[in-house]
Amino acid sequence: MPNSSHIDSYYAASANPAPRHAPLTGEIEADVCVVGGGIAGCSTALHLAERGYKVVLLEAQRIGWGASGRSGGQAIVGYASGQQKLIDALGADDARKLWDISVESLELLKQLVEQHRIECDLHWGQMHVAIKRRQTDALRAEQEELEQRYGYRHLRFVEGEALRSLLETRRYCAGLYDGASGHLHPLNYTLGLAAAASAAGVRICEDTAALEIRQGDPLVIRCEQGQIRSRFVALCCNAYINGLAPKLGARIMPVGTYIVATAPLGEERITHLMRENIAVSDINFVLDYFRRSADHRLLFGGRVSYSGLDAFDTKRATRKRMLAVFPQLEDVAIDYAWGGYVDITMSRAPDFGRLAPNVYYLQGFSGHGIALTGMAGKLVAEAIAGHAERFDLFSRIPHRNFPGGKLMRTPALVLAMLWYRLRDLL
Repeated sequence: MPNSSHIDSYYAASANPAPRHAPLTGEIEADVCVVGGGIAGCSTALHLAERGYKVVLLEAQRIGWGASGRSGGQAIVGYASGQQKLIDALGADDARKLWDISVESLELLKQLVEQHRIECDLHWGQMHVAIKRRQTDALRAEQEELEQRYGYRHLRFVEGEALRSLLETRRYCAGLYDGASGHLHPLNYTLGLAAAASAAGVRICEDTAALEIRQGDPLVIRCEQGQIRSRFVALCCNAYINGLAPKLGARIMPVGTYIVATAPLGEERITHLMRENIAVSDINFVLDYFRRSADHRLLFGGRVSYSGLDAFDTKRATRKRMLAVFPQLEDVAIDYAWGGYVDITMSRAPDFGRLAPNVYYLQGFSGHGIALTGMAGKLVAEAIAGHAERFDLFSRIPHRNFPGGKLMRTPALVLAMLWYRLRDLL
């Protein structure tokens, strides 16, 4: 029997105890088969089970093995694309509805954690920071837009001594503090959702890859040691869709991202660096992000790879970026260094839709999915239950394949990213 395990990361080392779920064997029937055991898949399964559906969840590795269990853990309002791209695609009224859904996604996250008593070190407070003056102007413009257009009243602009009182670094010149966004331990959150789904009646099968989906009513989902006959399928594979749905794979690009965790700094030292337990992210295209852990480490992410993961260089290169922000950590060891893939779309807007009337999919969170993935699962459950208005709003966002086909799209994107890296330096 396969025995996959989580990668060697700080999250895996500090994960809450969780049961192993046996692989699928034989043939079973279900109302809905969910493929993918990240936040999106676990939320989809949970919300469907709560509506009375018989649900089976397939995970090729372990629950939370992919991006949901490896990410920076920042739960941020809005979309990676920004609102203007949504306005251009759908118009101001529908873009406003999407904004409201993103706000609701944070409320849903809070509700799920409280309702199911998920111990995931959830804290509120997140700040985007500017490195140069033009970015400061961009943060001011964002605050004005969100307050005036959308009535979002959780923002506070900080600079000068007010910024110094929050972060002990000279790298940033301004920040936009959001009291309604936050951060958490993403693997423990995902494991908590899976536990809630299991308690609601979902059958979870780990070490069970979906190899083929045969169209029909019912659908047949073929796995290595068995198959499922199901009325509906919800694909929540994101960067790990592989060859299961080539049409979907062409519209996303797996992007490698990297995080390190320092040795424990102690409460006094970490509080000196970061006065409040908030998450921080700069607004470069190739960005840095960081936050405190429950045991007083600094978790710092940065760098991206569009040409594949480079685990050999992860610790040194990410540590170098960390020291550019906090040079006073020169003497501190790195205890964990890891990487993983997130999936991005060309527009950085989420890609939700149907491959067939009974085959739904969620992908393209573009590094902005901690809160939105949970909400996306709720929307799929609504749609399968016959209330598809909000899901269909997302399905109307246009998406294009990455140029260059299977062989050339990665080299083409690497070249394009050189321009963005140079732009970050200006």
